[in-house]
Amino acid sequence: RVVAATFWRRSSRTDFTAWPTRGDRTEDVRLLRRALTVWARPGGGVRTSATPRTPTGPPMGAPQLLYAGEVGASAVVLFYDGLRVVRYAEPRNADPSEGAALDFARVDGADAASSGALVVERAAGRVRYLTAPWVRTASLRDLLAPDRAPSPLHRTPDGVTDAPADTGAAGGCRSWDAVELSDGTTDRLVTDLGELAPARLTSGPPSQPHDVAGRSELESWARTACLLPSVRSHGVRSVNSWTYATQPLPDGDGSARWLCTRAETWRGTGSRVLAQFQAPSARPPGSRPPGVVAARSEDSPACGKRTPRVLAGVLWKSRGGRWYVLAAGSEQFTSLTTSGGVTGSARGRLLAVPAGAGDRARLNGRLGDGSQVGALR
Repeated sequence: RVVAATFWRRSSRTDFTAWPTRGDRTEDVRLLRRALTVWARPGGGVRTSATPRTPTGPPMGAPQLLYAGEVGASAVVLFYDGLRVVRYAEPRNADPSEGAALDFARVDGADAASSGALVVERAAGRVRYLTAPWVRTASLRDLLAPDRAPSPLHRTPDGVTDAPADTGAAGGCRSWDAVELSDGTTDRLVTDLGELAPARLTSGPPSQPHDVAGRSELESWARTACLLPSVRSHGVRSVNSWTYATQPLPDGDGSARWLCTRAETWRGTGSRVLAQFQAPSARPPGSRPPGVVAARSEDSPACGKRTPRVLAGVLWKSRGGRWYVLAAGSEQFTSLTTSGGVTGSARGRLLAVPAGAGDRARLNGRLGDGSQVGALR
C-alpha cells in the first residue's frame, strides 16, 4: 500500500500510518516483489532478526510501504503492517550470493512521540535514520557532553540522515550519540539501542515523564547514558530517568542524587529498572563517572505509572575513609530501617548508618499508609 506524500498533513493520526511512501526505488517492482517474497518465506541465505516476542510470519494483508531506495551499499525496503516494522535489505546489485537481511521490530501502539524515526541502515558501526515527515530538523547530541550544543544532522529530501557513529561505539563509553528530532514545537531525544525503532529518552516522575530539557536533566543523562547497554536489543520503546531523592552525605562530602531509570518495552512486558546512586564529582560535566547501579529488576512495576515508588541503598565510603550504608526512598516513604549486618533506622526517606567494609544490610521502608516495602531487587 502506497501513501501519498501529503497525507500526513490531513491525517487524523500522527504515527506510522501517516508516513508517506518515500525513496528512489518505490516503483522498482522486482525489488518490492523480492522483499515480499523473502518476508513470506525467508530462505537459508537470509539473515533474520527480531525484537523479543515479535512475530516473524508473513503479513496478514497488504502492508504499507514506508521506503524503498538505495542507502549506502544496500537497497532497502521498509514495510509497516500495523503491528511491526519490517526491513528488507539486499546488495545494490541484487546479487543473491551476497545474501539478504530481514529485520522485524514490534511497534504497535506507536504515537507521535515514538514514531519520529526508524533505522534504515546499520553498517560498519554507523547508523542512518529515516525520519518522520513532520520532523523539521534533526541534530546530533553527545549525551556525555551536556554543555555542548547539538550539531545539525543532514538529511536527504526523502528524510534519510547522514550516518553518525553507532551509539556507544567509542571504547570505554567516551561518547553516546542521541538524535534530537524537532517538529517545530517539541524537541525529542532518541537513541539507537540496536533495533529498528530507536528508543525515546525522557526525564521526570513516572506520572509525568517529559522530553529531556534543561541543563540539570542533560547533566543527569550524561551520567546515565553509559548504563544504556544493559537494555540494548531488548525491544525498548522508551527510557525514563527520574531523580527521586537528593541526599546530604555524611562527613560533609556534599550531596548525592538518587535516580530511577526505567526502560519500557513495546510488548508491555520485560521492563527493566535500575536504581542509581550518583555521588558528587569535582570533574566538569561530561567527564563525571556514570552512576553506580544500586539495584536492578526486571518485570517490576517500580518507577512506573502503576507503582511510582522506589527504595534502594548502597555501601559508601567517605573521603575520610569511613563506611556507611546509605539509602533513599521516593516521596511515598515515611521511614527507613536496616537490619542484618547493619542495624539502624531513620525518619523520613533518607538514611545514613555507620558500617564496615563489606557489610551487608537488609533494607525496608514504611509508606504513609503504614505498609512496609522492601528495596528494589
